[in-house]
Amino acid sequence: MARLLLSFIFVTFAYVLHDGRLIAQAAPSSQLIEHLPGQPDVGFKQYSGYVTVNASAGRALFYYFAEVDANPFHKHHATDYPVTLWLNGGPGCSSIGGGAFTELGPFFPRSDGRGLRKNKYSWNKVTNIIFLESPAGVGWSYSNTTTDYTSFGDAKTAEDSLAFLLGWLQLFPEYKENDFYITGESYAGHYVPQLASLMLSYKGPDGFKFNLKGIAIGNPLLQLAVDAASTYDYLWSHGIISDLVYDDIVSHCNFEDYTLSSPSNNVSSSCNSSLQDANNELGDYVNNYDVTLDVCYPSLVQQELLLRKKVAHISNGVDVCITSERTFYFNMPEVQQALHANFTTLGYPWSMCSGVLQYHLEDANIDMLPSLRALHIQGIRILIFSGDQDSVVPFIGTRSLVRQLAGSLRLRASVPYSAWYDRRQVGGWTVQYGKNLTFATVRGAAHMVPYSQPSRALTMFRNFLGGRKLPTQ
Repeated sequence: MARLLLSFIFVTFAYVLHDGRLIAQAAPSSQLIEHLPGQPDVGFKQYSGYVTVNASAGRALFYYFAEVDANPFHKHHATDYPVTLWLNGGPGCSSIGGGAFTELGPFFPRSDGRGLRKNKYSWNKVTNIIFLESPAGVGWSYSNTTTDYTSFGDAKTAEDSLAFLLGWLQLFPEYKENDFYITGESYAGHYVPQLASLMLSYKGPDGFKFNLKGIAIGNPLLQLAVDAASTYDYLWSHGIISDLVYDDIVSHCNFEDYTLSSPSNNVSSSCNSSLQDANNELGDYVNNYDVTLDVCYPSLVQQELLLRKKVAHISNGVDVCITSERTFYFNMPEVQQALHANFTTLGYPWSMCSGVLQYHLEDANIDMLPSLRALHIQGIRILIFSGDQDSVVPFIGTRSLVRQLAGSLRLRASVPYSAWYDRRQVGGWTVQYGKNLTFATVRGAAHMVPYSQPSRALTMFRNFLGGRKLPTQ
């Protein structure tokens, strides 16, 4: 692995006595968020800023960190709770915009785009949580070496994420011994296992090792051939594409040849024609990340936001215009100043998914099951979950891949496939293999599970952190 070059921010160390132990506290005051514009008052601390991961290239990654929102009556310290890293996928999409301010962070943008509202199902109810914009070129993360934007693939992304964590722990040494978890969704099906592997093999000069306990990945890309084929099985089974088009896809498409890196996807012209027919039948008015949700009309929304009007459009209890509200909020100069972001004045606005990064999309064809198998053998707990309304990486392919993974590990179902519950309603269905491998669907959830089913997502994650089975009665 390439040598990791870290930058150090000067901080003042303080020590406090907590439960009979001395805790080093070095959280950088320069990265403490005093108050975000339009933010409700909260009782936990937030930090954000940059960690340089390669000094010679001038490459730095942006993060947002929310300490646990602990019950003040319990008198617990944030260091009593685990640390979780969240990674969005893409590749090339922002964990700040996605995970932090749309899905599972403490705030969502208001419907006028100029303030924030609290998320009562934030995952920082149960964990300290870091959201990382990675790799460079995503969100406010950047490099002074422009060729970096065309040279990133899975391996380099994992190396930079490891460098970030090492640099982050220099800023927050009080968390070095905490239990650590990595979570994410979509293309994070690649990011998470590869970073976990590097973390397990890392040993610092002072003997430091990460206390990695588990990984949880939602609607993950694990094996492209299976996941791509499952999209069309899902669309047909939900009545979105016709029998004729589906039969053509089955007849003409060999998804073993499918790749994201080629415009023609390396498949036959007849297959490409069939896939285009499917896209035409899907149309522009179905959200393929959640086939039950309405769509937002962004051009109208932008005009309304500029006029300071509320633009939220609620579908199945979900604000489907949150993408536009979030983009408007993050491009306000006062928001970027409060977040300690964009101090280099990037030549492009903040966007959810990068317009400058040219990722090595051939890496999408890497089979992630061997990496997951190796992590399981090393004792890492694994939760793979799927929103069941997603047609992009549908649960039907993921479920078969988890079963294949369990077979390779010679694991039998310790919890047979059954419904699990949240607030006395079916939250989804789950199966557990052995002690450390769980698959769960989340009923009524999108590709971004916490966005559309926040209560069920938090219940699932809380049980995972506690090492408990999902409640099946």
